[in-house]
Amino acid sequence: MTDPRPILFLDVDGPLNPWRAPVGRAPAGYTTLPMRPTGWEEPHQPLPVRLDPRHGPLLLGLGYRLVWASTWGAEANTWIAPVLGLPALPYVDWPRPPHRAADGVHWKTRRLVAVAGGHPFAWVDDEIGEPDRAWITRHHTGRTLLRCIDPAVGLLADDFAVLRLWGRGR
Repeated sequence: MTDPRPILFLDVDGPLNPWRAPVGRAPAGYTTLPMRPTGWEEPHQPLPVRLDPRHGPLLLGLGYRLVWASTWGAEANTWIAPVLGLPALPYVDWPRPPHRAADGVHWKTRRLVAVAGGHPFAWVDDEIGEPDRAWITRHHTGRTLLRCIDPAVGLLADDFAVLRLWGRGR
């Protein structure tokens, strides 16, 4: 039987890691951790990633099927999930290299619609725009919620409230 819960596609950088917050001033509740995901190895300094451990229980409590929709891919389960207290999550396998669409649609959009396969989904990302909304409206038969997150502040209480209500069908 197919899982009836809506999917929540989670981007890391922006929603969970407010990478645009001023250096040395992570939002309240966030911890800055040095990470070395693939591609960010010597001679680079470790990548400073800001995460709020309170987000894990909040995400798990929403009642969604959580899926990484990030270029972190499977490495989100190594670097991000443990800090947030999340189990290993499925992840979207992106085409390499990602391509920019001439129509302004984000390179993730078409793939997320394909992965959702008509199932209801919410997507949190810091790069969602009107072309994505229009394209999804035309090409996806299920309900959708697209939540563009400010990459200087990350997910906020209001975002969780909207996700909770939408996930319950309201």
